[in-house]
Amino acid sequence: MTELFDTHTHINTEAFFGKEDETIDRARELDVTRLTVVGFDLPTIKRAIELADHYDNVWAIVGWHPTESYAYNQTIEAFLIEQLQHPKVVAMGEMGLDYHWKDSTREEQDRVFRRQLAIAREMNLPVTIHNRDATADCYKVLKEERVFETGGIMHSFNGDPEFADRFIDLDMYLSFSGVVTFKNAPEVRASAKIVPSNRYLVETDCPYLAPVPYRGKQNEPAYTHYVAKQLAETRDISYDQVGKETTANAMRLFRI
Repeated sequence: MTELFDTHTHINTEAFFGKEDETIDRARELDVTRLTVVGFDLPTIKRAIELADHYDNVWAIVGWHPTESYAYNQTIEAFLIEQLQHPKVVAMGEMGLDYHWKDSTREEQDRVFRRQLAIAREMNLPVTIHNRDATADCYKVLKEERVFETGGIMHSFNGDPEFADRFIDLDMYLSFSGVVTFKNAPEVRASAKIVPSNRYLVETDCPYLAPVPYRGKQNEPAYTHYVAKQLAETRDISYDQVGKETTANAMRLFRI
């Protein structure tokens, strides 16, 4: 049996309230046997921990989203550090840079990003990185902050093969979402083709970024299946091999 690990979900958001059991059941029907729930602000972090506690096959990732950088303070940092010690928290994030939305200034984002990377180093946790319209700056910060000491994930990787190689050189994994199925994303498929077999992951980022054939609709963990199918086609390997490789990579990175 093929097994897939959805390494980035937001089933801790309103779209899934009261529907978690059926969502996880549908995922299993399409081979998705494990998943992480990513918290990015106070309510979603608390809910991520609750879900990880409730389900054996769910783990939590907690951090502070770049668009929320303006609100980051010592109280939030103390809360984050406390939650990061929970036994089912396997990484810190999502953190990073987002130049699309203007909620937080670039200076605020840079400061909070670097601070979280320092905490992750101190706690020896891998990181999950959000990057939107900021690839060069994101790479610069990760390199300067020695992300290779902890490793981590370029979540929903959307870069070209050149940047794929550069992030892999920093000991990062590339996680592919529904974007890899989009017709207008040939550079993402080009990156998916060249990433080493021990450096790629699959994810949904649900409820966002639903893959073809559900593009434009609400995404859910089950649809990791379609991401894996596209990766199998792109890399010219079997669907089962994609499952074996990406699940092994996730288990190794998260130390499960």
